[in-house]
Amino acid sequence: MNTTATKQTIVLVHGAYADSSSWNGSITALREAGHRVIAVANPLRDLEQDAQYLRDVLKTIDGPLVIAGHSYGGHVMSHAAEGNPNVTALVYVASFLAEPGESLVDLVEKFPGARLGGAAQPFPYTTPEGRTATELYIDPAQFHELFAGDVDATTAEHMAATQRPLGLAAFEAQASAAAWKSIPSWVLSATQDLAVPAELSRFMADRAAATLVEVDASHAVTVSQPESVTNVILEAARSTAR
Repeated sequence: MNTTATKQTIVLVHGAYADSSSWNGSITALREAGHRVIAVANPLRDLEQDAQYLRDVLKTIDGPLVIAGHSYGGHVMSHAAEGNPNVTALVYVASFLAEPGESLVDLVEKFPGARLGGAAQPFPYTTPEGRTATELYIDPAQFHELFAGDVDATTAEHMAATQRPLGLAAFEAQASAAAWKSIPSWVLSATQDLAVPAELSRFMADRAAATLVEVDASHAVTVSQPESVTNVILEAARSTAR
């Protein structure tokens, strides 16, 4: 490791049914380790549009970058980071590593145990172009059990109330890029995850030749076990320092 390397900026990308505050448990420790930290507000509307938004954010940051994505945030990260020479590492936290041509629907159907989609409720909304589209919310009555099983009840209730919906188009869109093919990657698998089951995480990590770390946690691992998340991000940063 180059001990004189410039500290990477850590970019955190939240996933569906969450917001940037889901990273709050890691931000202080990452800063104390000497990193600038930016938690991006992921639009959660359309895969290509969301990826372009993240690309635009990355363009405003000078120097090396480590990007961590939770859940759908990793799907967006895989697109936005491709071809960006400043990105030294990718960290997939209870997340998806899709091959070009794969959608999240394809991935969650590969192995048993993905129950979160069954609690998704569709609601129509009007796009800026005047079209009617569909977004998905998690049924608040099932949110604690299926999304945040190891989070205390009060916090889970707050998370359910403040959840940000995911556009159905984003869930169904096929990947067109896979930055993990060219950028060193880490996968944090939550073994009690009911959205990205551990068997699926292992499969994706293996085919990506990614470093796999398993944690006994729910899908909401960024909230329930921020120390574990922080440690993986810092390992990725140290291992790829320039």
